Amino acid sequence: MNIETFNHSNEQYDLLKTTCGSESWVNSMLEKKPFESKSHLIELAKSCWYNTIEADWMEAFLYHPEIGDMDSLREKYAQSKNISSSEQSGVNEADERVLLELASQNRAYKDEFGFIFIVFATGKSAKQMLDLLNSRINNTKAQEMKIAMEEQWKITKLRLDNLID
Repeated sequence: MNIETFNHSNEQYDLLKTTCGSESWVNSMLEKKPFESKSHLIELAKSCWYNTIEADWMEAFLYHPEIGDMDSLREKYAQSKNISSSEQSGVNEADERVLLELASQNRAYKDEFGFIFIVFATGKSAKQMLDLLNSRINNTKAQEMKIAMEEQWKITKLRLDNLID
């Protein structure tokens, strides 16, 4: 949809809520309308996001699926290359181990920090996600909260980019 259609939509609240689950952020955005352009919308979205507080970040994090549902992970990282069945079986076994470790580490992360692992996952393999999770799990809660907040912004920006032409 273009910015004009968005500006005149009766579903602005719902559309914004699908890009970021923070009620405070959505309400801040609605106070800024109408938006002059897509770039104006994104500029204001970033400003509104960086003016939220930790409770708003935690609320936004709740709108993400938890890494750990093995069926979802298998589907997300399914092999799509045309390789022989013997080669495929080795790759699938390795992927299964990575997926199991990713699910396990996400549970440990959630236990440690009180929220799920938030990462801008677009274009990342299961192994890359696992490596990122492992590199962040020893951070302090304050460090991780800031990183997760910034990752949430990247996710929100991508969703806004996809929402508005």
